Amino acid sequence: MDKITEKSAEYRDLELKSTFELTQIINKEDHTVPYAVEKVLPEINNAIDAIYEKMKTGGRLFYIGAGTSGRLGILDASECPPTFGVDDDWVIGIISGGDKAIRKAQEFAEDDDSQAWVDLAEYQINSNDCLVGIAASGTTPYVLGGLREAQRAGILTICITCNKATPVATFADHKIEVIVGPEVVTGSTRMKAGTAQKLVLNTISTTVMIKLGRVIDNKMVDMKLSNNKLVDRGTHMVMQATLLDQESAKELLLKEGSVRKAILAFSNQ
Repeated sequence: MDKITEKSAEYRDLELKSTFELTQIINKEDHTVPYAVEKVLPEINNAIDAIYEKMKTGGRLFYIGAGTSGRLGILDASECPPTFGVDDDWVIGIISGGDKAIRKAQEFAEDDDSQAWVDLAEYQINSNDCLVGIAASGTTPYVLGGLREAQRAGILTICITCNKATPVATFADHKIEVIVGPEVVTGSTRMKAGTAQKLVLNTISTTVMIKLGRVIDNKMVDMKLSNNKLVDRGTHMVMQATLLDQESAKELLLKEGSVRKAILAFSNQ
């Protein structure tokens, strides 16, 4: 398989370039990423609709990946509960090598093609759920094995890769192949490929949550009030919706526990 992610870019002798030259080069390449994502919006849309159909009846969304890809999946999953007020076990990110791999690379953990299914089995993953395998190269054994076993078990599978026609894609019902081209530092897929994966994951989770009713207008009405900034944001949302003064809006918000509940309680008075 011809891996675009492993090809050498046009830039050479990077160590001889100035700071200005290096930042211009990196920024120039970063500009290409959103356009690469735009080209696969139809595939992203199809995957979102399939995920939504599962999640609207209680199915869960799983992400698996290794290295940067795994960390990005965990990041997206971990931000869903505070942003959309969903349970912690509804969107789940799993990385090869376990949680310790979030901070420090675990050597050869991604090379085991049976471990992902072991990790997923701990959550009793089943055909009501869906699995997104994230692998820039499209060849990561950990992700490949997880998708393969999930597909055999009748679980909806999606892959996000940055190469075409990869082994990982063989076991995906929906293939999202974002071709961002060679990296400035050859093979360093934490760069453009990582950015592309982050954009796709943001799009998937946000769109699914909107379709599930977790956003009203453009407001995070179910966000968790976990710090003063979010309490203040929620207070202003309640003020806008109810025309209450700030003190009364904050009191109602804290009493009800969410923007949605506060607005509903006010409307039922």
